[in-house]
Parts: sequence; structure tokens; C-alpha cells
Amino acid sequence: MRKHWLLFTQTVTIALALLFIIHTLKPELLPNAARNGVVTLYESPTQPADSTLPVTGLSSAAKKAMPSVVNIFTSTTIKTPINPFMDDPRFRFFFGDQLGDSNPQRSSSLGSGVIFSADGFILTNHHVVEAADQIEVALADGRKARAHVIGSDPETDLAVIKVDMPGSLPAITFGHPESAHVGDMVLAIGNPFGVGQTVTMGIISALKRDHLGLNTFENFIQTDAAINPGNSGGALVDINGNLIGINSAIYSPNGGSLGIGFAIPATVAKKTMEQIIQHGSVTRGWIGAGIQELTPELAESFKLSSANGVLITEIIRNSPAEKAGMKRGDILVSIDDKSINNWSAMLETVANLPPGKSAIIKLVRNGAEIILPVKIGKRPKPKAQ
Repeated sequence: MRKHWLLFTQTVTIALALLFIIHTLKPELLPNAARNGVVTLYESPTQPADSTLPVTGLSSAAKKAMPSVVNIFTSTTIKTPINPFMDDPRFRFFFGDQLGDSNPQRSSSLGSGVIFSADGFILTNHHVVEAADQIEVALADGRKARAHVIGSDPETDLAVIKVDMPGSLPAITFGHPESAHVGDMVLAIGNPFGVGQTVTMGIISALKRDHLGLNTFENFIQTDAAINPGNSGGALVDINGNLIGINSAIYSPNGGSLGIGFAIPATVAKKTMEQIIQHGSVTRGWIGAGIQELTPELAESFKLSSANGVLITEIIRNSPAEKAGMKRGDILVSIDDKSINNWSAMLETVANLPPGKSAIIKLVRNGAEIILPVKIGKRPKPKAQ
């Protein structure tokens, strides 16, 4: 009897020991493990802390792109009347200018830019250099130089400036933002708050963001890489250090980064800067028609089978649209056989057509399809804000 009892206790002890080992090392083998809050995690091996490891990945991307990103310092003279009545023409009529015309003051601001040519051409935002009297550029290596504006484009918020410095400057390599995907890792490089060149990391949060009310032509790359005041005009680069965007704006009620930043795709920047360098400005097509998105409700009211196209809401007098015979209430469905399904597509398609070119516009009017030729005009310059 004692022998059996000893055998029983030994068996129980061994079983309990095995149960303890399994519970500690392999809990997933136990029944109802998931219901008890036990989840299996798979962790990759830890990289050894070895200073001899080669510089790879994001550090090499930053090392490649950082020399091409510059800090921009601008200053503007602001004239404010000494006497608050000096702006009144009747006051000036009686008292003249003997009370002093103005009290000039200097206002300074910060921004960033990207060297895209070894001979000193730099891309930045229009709002960085707008109305600036003086522009100073500081390179990553500490050199500084005065810059002058070659031209700017308020409708894409892009500008080209130039510095004259000896030697060949480190020009950035353009990437291919059309091949980018949501979730791709990116780096934002700029001069936030004037603290000096800074690199932040994030991912592409969205592509082709528009209808934000920031620019006339919008096709933003959205990123959660930290972008702050002073980053405007800086570079958004991929993991190979190639430029895929020009950082332009952030969504922030308080001025700080909330993880919603917007960059102008490098393809748009390249096309714009080429025109600015060649002509000093950007020339776009124009037909002079106001449009509205065609919603399903509007399509139903016009007795259309689908919501494809845009609704013509305004025709400017003596514009190409009026001369071609377009009317308010027409549904524009295509331009040169290219389907137009929204406001952005129509704006971009017309803008890309050279002034003077004839285009074929397909409309729907009172349920009937109409084909009209239209001679593209030159888009007027936007009014200064």
C-alpha cells in the first residue's frame, strides 16, 4: 500500500511539474488559453549593438537628401502710417504729407527649400518668398548667400529662387511619386521653427488629396511625418533619399504638428519649375466656364442615367466657352475624348492644354449629346490675396 501511495505522489508531482513548465513556456498548448487573455506574440531577433554595422535604411536616405535641403530666411518692409488718419485721402488733401508718410518696419519669416540644380536653382513654396524684399539661403554645410526670385506660381504654391555660389551645389534626385503607395515610409526634411535642419519620419497617409481650399490646383501627398512652421518648401523623400514631394501645409488649429501634413508631388513641382525657368511664370489653358460637381441628386433632376460629368454653372462673357456656344446648365462629359467626372479633372485637363489649341468638348444638353469645338484661351493670373 505504501509503495502504491509513493508511486501515486511521484506521478502527481511529475504531472504538476510538466503543467507548470507548459504554462510558463508554451501556454498556447493549454485549452481555453485565448479565453484567459493569453496571446502568442512572435518577436524578431534583437539586432546586436555593433557600431561597425554599415549605414543603411533611413539614415542613408537622410544622408543623401539633407545636403540638398536649405534654410530660407526672408524679410519684408512693412509701412504703417504714423497717423491713423493718413490713409484718409481727405485728411491728406488738407494736411498733406508733413505729418510723416509712414513708419517702416521689418518683418522676417522662415522657410525651407530644395536645391534641384547644381548651378543654384532652388524649389520652395510661393508663400515662403511672397512679397519678400530680401532672401537669404543657408546651406547644410553652413554657407550662406543672398537669393533672388526667378518666378512663382500662386496656384500651386511653388516658387523658384536662385543663389550664385562658387562650385557645384548638391542637387536632389527626383523620385517617382506616381509609384508611391499609402503606407510607404517617408522622411520630411526642413527647418522647423528655425531650430536648424531637422529630419522627421512617417508614412504616406493618403494620396491625391484635393478640395482642401489651399491651392487652386491640389493633388497633395498626405503624410504623418512631423511638419511644422518653417518646414514649408522642404523635401519629402522616400527611403532611397529621392524627392517625392515639396512640403507645403499642415492641418493644425494651434500651429504645431498634429500628424496631418501635405506635400506637393515632385511631378507637379518639376513641371511647374520647368515653365518658371523657361518663361518666368506658368501658362495654363482656360475656357472661362464655372462648374459644379454633378451629384446623383443633380443627375436625377436633369434626368441623366449617371452622374458622370460636371455641371456648367457660369459662362464668362467673351470667353472661349461663350464663343464655342456653351451654355449654363450644360453637362460637360469629356474634353478631347478624356472623360471628365469631377471638378478637379476638368480644371487639370483644361489647364494642361496649350492656349491657342482647338479642343473637342462633348456636352449633354436637354438630354441630347452635343459636340463643340473650342479654342483654348490663356488662364488669367490670379488676383493677389
